[in-house]
Amino acid sequence: MTILTRRAALGAALLLVPGIAAAQQPGVTVAAPWTRAAGQGGTGAGFMTLHNAGTAPDRLVSARAAIARTVELHSHTNDNGVMRMRPVPVIEVPAGGEVQLRPSGFHLMLIGLAAPLRQGERIPVTLVFERAGEVTVELSVESAGARGPAGAPAAGGHHH
Repeated sequence: MTILTRRAALGAALLLVPGIAAAQQPGVTVAAPWTRAAGQGGTGAGFMTLHNAGTAPDRLVSARAAIARTVELHSHTNDNGVMRMRPVPVIEVPAGGEVQLRPSGFHLMLIGLAAPLRQGERIPVTLVFERAGEVTVELSVESAGARGPAGAPAAGGHHH
């Protein structure tokens, strides 16, 4: 290769770098996905933390799981002092931020369970994001009364 050809090749390669970087920008990642044990035919709930390392906001628009007839996005709202669960159309995940799906907050509702959720099992769930696309996670099934995933820091001890 001549010096001119090498410089042209290097210049062309450098022009490609921004396109590659944009295509590989980090998207949404999921931490500590879990659920509680629940009976067949009933409902379960999915909890986790959604991290968006990207520079644009994203939205969780739906979810699905083979074990449930349907999966809905839900939130708890305070209705004149009474906490009520309500379906929500999307869950916003801010750019460079996170949102927690947790008891008494945003969560997934697994409706019409085809089989029981037994402690120690792992339940696959596919999350569908507006920008990041589909992300499949496995919910770790904890005890029926669990307040968080096994091995999670105690209340007030989470890290940013």
